[in-house]
Amino acid sequence: MNTNENASRFADLPQRAAALVAGLGLLLMAILSPFAFLNTYQNIMVSGDAKATADNIIAAGSLFNIGIFIFLVVAILDIVVAWALYVLFKPVNKSLSLLAAWFRLAYAPIFVLALNHLFNALQLLSGADYLKAFGTDQLDAQAMLSVSAFKNSWDIGLVVFGLHLLVLGYLAFNSGFVPKWLGILLVVAGFGYIADSFGKFLLPNYNIALAQFTFVGEALLILWLLWRGIKGFENAPKKS
Repeated sequence: MNTNENASRFADLPQRAAALVAGLGLLLMAILSPFAFLNTYQNIMVSGDAKATADNIIAAGSLFNIGIFIFLVVAILDIVVAWALYVLFKPVNKSLSLLAAWFRLAYAPIFVLALNHLFNALQLLSGADYLKAFGTDQLDAQAMLSVSAFKNSWDIGLVVFGLHLLVLGYLAFNSGFVPKWLGILLVVAGFGYIADSFGKFLLPNYNIALAQFTFVGEALLILWLLWRGIKGFENAPKKS
């Protein structure tokens, strides 16, 4: 192997490592998040029925606690992924790469604050002595409000996450080493999150959930990152 080839491989290492870290982080998040969501909201929340919602939290037991813990892990992974994606796209445009990272970093604490509402629901139904001043119906209603507040806060955070995807998609499209179609799909995914979040707050009967159809770019990004993390960037097309 000649000196130029050695230099090329060495220069390729930071991007390759960043792609692998981002890909693995996103893959773990994609695996963990659905489990956590099922056990802290989807299988728990019964619209219009505070008692059933409270009963579901109590019946879920440790699964509810585990779901909260997993969401905390996901929030930490968000920070790691934000760093890795910044390193990966910094050669394209340092300022925009930093902006994309900051959007994702801003989303993480919003999400953690949303999780605080789930902790509140647990406390309300813990049976602690100081809660005996409240009636069962009151505690059930407050617990249901806390679970609803978790989802509402998360939806607000997804606006910031959508902005992250918009900038990331732009960087990917203009990078020269990411397929342009993947950049477009990331932008579409970002618009999906933003549209859903604004739709839920501005339109009382909004139930379209565009993000369920526009997330494809995120899934393909995971595969592309893992592929590049293993294969490297030596033979990837570069910007002219």
